[in-house]
Amino acid sequence: MVVTTDLLLEGRHFRLDWSSGYEIGRKAAAQNLSDVIAMGATPTALFVGLGMPPDTTIAWLDALTDGFRDECALVGASVAGGDIARSDTIVLGVTALGDLAGIAPITRSGARPGDQVAIAGRLGYAAAGLALLSAGKATMEAGTATTGAGGARGETKGWVGGSFPELLLAHRRPEPPYDQGARAAALGATAMVDVSDGLVQDLGHVAEASGVGVVVEPASFRVSAILVEAARYLGVDPLDWILTGGEDHALAATFPPEVRLPPPWHVVGEVVQGQGVQVKGRAEAPGGWDHFRG
Repeated sequence: MVVTTDLLLEGRHFRLDWSSGYEIGRKAAAQNLSDVIAMGATPTALFVGLGMPPDTTIAWLDALTDGFRDECALVGASVAGGDIARSDTIVLGVTALGDLAGIAPITRSGARPGDQVAIAGRLGYAAAGLALLSAGKATMEAGTATTGAGGARGETKGWVGGSFPELLLAHRRPEPPYDQGARAAALGATAMVDVSDGLVQDLGHVAEASGVGVVVEPASFRVSAILVEAARYLGVDPLDWILTGGEDHALAATFPPEVRLPPPWHVVGEVVQGQGVQVKGRAEAPGGWDHFRG
C-alpha cells in the first residue's frame, strides 16, 4: 500500500468566489489521487477531514460530496470515511490510499545520470487560469450544471467576461493523467512525481532525493496556442507558467535512456551528474510554489 495526505485551506488553496463546492471536491480528490498514481499505485480510497463554519449550506456540502464522488469514479476509488468539525473557514484534510499490487513503489530517489526526463499531462494551464482570475479578467455567475456520474446536478460557476474558459476551469478542476502512473511503472520509470508545486520545483525534489542534477530543455515544450494567447493578453512569458505553475498535476518521471516513450510521454530534459535543476538558457532556474511564502 501507499499512503499520502494533503491539506486544502480556504483562501490559500481555493476561494469560494472562484470555485464551487463541486469543483473544490473534484480538486481535493484529484490532487491526492495524483500523488497515489505518481508512486505507480492504483488509488483505492480517500478519507476526508472537513472543518467548516456552522452556516455552511447543505447544498454546498452536497456539491462538495458530488465532486469527491465523481473524481474518485475516474479511478475506481471511493471516500471510505472521515470526520467533521466546526471551523472559522473551510479546511479539507484528505488522506489517500493506493494498492501497489505487489510491485515496488516508484519514489523520487531512483533517478540516475543518463536517464531521460519526461512529462505526461498538461503544464501551465492551472497557473494561467489563476493568473487570469487574479488579474480580474473573469467574473463569476452562479448557476447549475450536470456534474457527472448518474447525471446528478450540483452547484457550479459560470464565467463571463473572459476569453479563456479552458484555463479558468483548469485552475478550478485539474485533470491528472490517471492512466499514466501504472504505465510509467511498466515502462521502467526510475523516479516519478506529480507536478503540484511547479515543474522545476518538483524536479528539484527528485534531484535532491536521487543525489543528481536535472537539465531541462525549454525548446522541448509544446506551448499550446491558448497559453500563448493568454500570455500575450497578460503580457507574460507562457514558459514561466509551464516551468513554475503548479496544480495541473501532470506527471514528471525519469526513465532509462534506452526506453522509447510512447505518447503522451514527452521528453523535456535529462538527468546529469551534479545537483539541482538547470533550465538551459537561464542563469538561474525559476522557482515554484512556496507553501509559506507563495
